[in-house]
Amino acid sequence: MRALFPEPSSAVDLEAAYAPGDDTATARRLVRINMISSLDGAISVKGRSGLLGGPGDKEVFDVLRSLADVIVVGAGTARAERYGPARVSAEHQARRRARGQTAVPPIAVVTRSCHLDWSSPFFTDAEARPIVVTTADADEEARRRAIAVADVVDAGTGDVDLATAFVALSARGARHLVVEGGPGLNAQVVAAGLMDELCLTLSPRLVAGDGPRVLAGPELAEPFDLSVAHVLEADGFLFLRLRSRAILPPG
Repeated sequence: MRALFPEPSSAVDLEAAYAPGDDTATARRLVRINMISSLDGAISVKGRSGLLGGPGDKEVFDVLRSLADVIVVGAGTARAERYGPARVSAEHQARRRARGQTAVPPIAVVTRSCHLDWSSPFFTDAEARPIVVTTADADEEARRRAIAVADVVDAGTGDVDLATAFVALSARGARHLVVEGGPGLNAQVVAAGLMDELCLTLSPRLVAGDGPRVLAGPELAEPFDLSVAHVLEADGFLFLRLRSRAILPPG
């Protein structure tokens, strides 16, 4: 892994490159979206993102998870990508403990219906108890089953209110959230003004097709401006850390 911008370097400490920063980590919540895209905008091949990635992308993915207090994912993506519990290396676990974090971050799955496979390894094999973010009026039987295997966060009625959900996660001590999609959830996060950073891997591949992009939903009222914090490269993959201009310090 090498750095191309802002300072070229032949070697990169990924944990340092993606560190939230002391001011952000202590003063406010940080919400990152982490996604991969082909050069023509595809975020998956045959419904899965894995065929777009490579070793460098996996390394960045692992580092971003290791830095997070909570990983957030939509129920559809959790099903499509066959999500299991978060796994963190022993080295990263030690660093997390030194920072005052739990050894492994929990995964919060966002689901309006609250209908999930409660017997899946995602719930049964989790080292950190999962979180189910759902609506206050979700099916009572589904809620009962959720409470048996996860912590349940109520956020909105009829549909999940992400602003309420993120405040509730912050109240639990989660200051650094990493959102892993899908594109519908990403679009809701951006439209609600909740995204601080986009960590985007550009895969040197073309896919075509008519699949979703990084965001999927109604067109935003105005384009969302981002500033490039860094560009890294490995094996032709580009790794962009992009910041919302709304949180940039004064120039």
